[in-house]
Amino acid sequence: MKFIVHGSTLSRSLNSIMGLVSKNNTIPIVENFLFELNGKTLSITASDLETVANVNIELQDAEPIGITRVCIPGKDLNTLVGQLTSLPLTIFVNEDFSVDIATDNGGKYNFKGIDPEDYPQMIQIEDKNEFTIKSSTLVNGISKTIFATSNDEFRPQMAGVLCEFSPKGLTFVGTDSHKLVRLRNTSYATDDERAFILPKKTLNLMNKILSGINEDIEVKVENNISNIAFYFQNYHFACRLIEGKYPQYDAAIPTDNPNKLIVAKNSLLESVKRISIFTNQATNQIRFEVTPKEIIIQAEDVDSQNKAQERITCSYEGEEMTIGLNAKYLTEILNNIETENVCFAMSRPDRPCIVTPFDEESKDSEQTETLLMLVMPVILMN
Repeated sequence: MKFIVHGSTLSRSLNSIMGLVSKNNTIPIVENFLFELNGKTLSITASDLETVANVNIELQDAEPIGITRVCIPGKDLNTLVGQLTSLPLTIFVNEDFSVDIATDNGGKYNFKGIDPEDYPQMIQIEDKNEFTIKSSTLVNGISKTIFATSNDEFRPQMAGVLCEFSPKGLTFVGTDSHKLVRLRNTSYATDDERAFILPKKTLNLMNKILSGINEDIEVKVENNISNIAFYFQNYHFACRLIEGKYPQYDAAIPTDNPNKLIVAKNSLLESVKRISIFTNQATNQIRFEVTPKEIIIQAEDVDSQNKAQERITCSYEGEEMTIGLNAKYLTEILNNIETENVCFAMSRPDRPCIVTPFDEESKDSEQTETLLMLVMPVILMN
């Protein structure tokens, strides 16, 4: 096969799915991109065995003759093309699967390609459910929950994001048992109930691509009990779902939280960032002393004998209390809230703390999307 493609177009496509290409000593062929030419459509595929991603490029000049499928070393190809983004590239695949790349300014490059016979095939979805979802809903669901997922390989269910359809709506959930995020969109309410756990790597890749699209597009989704596929624009993603039962997250969310704290999000976030410099790096523990008009935030590292304290104004209704929180977890939560003010709902210092966006103007209006975050307290050490 022979075709011409602009370097910037090819580089953008390779970069978008490069996250699936990594060193694999067991099955080295997945260290390559799979190139396929069908008519004037160039299809590029990457896989890490769990996820397969495909991006299509429509070409003006292509000759699908001879060898029309080839595997090309992923890392080296991506690096080279990244240096040729201002030039059109002429790519020719020889009968021995070697790949010649030429530029108009006299550049000539050659890769030892590989027969793609053993390259993983695109995952096929049989007995599937089908639905469409707005890209904005998917991006928001991913970005608001993925930071809360676990990295514990012994709890694989918590290493992904739960996607749950029910009469309440579409719910995204992420948790690592120290923090929890639940984002619910009532626009996608269904009569039946179904749920699946999406792997983190696939979500990160799709989120990066969808976030770069300047319009709200429809994403087609197909899934069955073990696999899921996403189609949008010239992309096709398919992956295995995480097996197992997701934790009963609703049971972890306390419903009786009489103590309500309203505070400016940015003021609190900047204060927590400064105070966290003085925490013990093993615990990241900060102390909140909450009174009706102010919060006293403190941290101390006994080992280094460093300590800090700040006061910020707030509005608080409830019993005065002192609660310990993890500065790192709290910072992550606040970074994912977009309103000017934030609400903390608490019962006791040893019970989970509920954090939600707070907007005075919209608090009484019906919202299609609601965000709830939870952070577990830490035991205060004197």
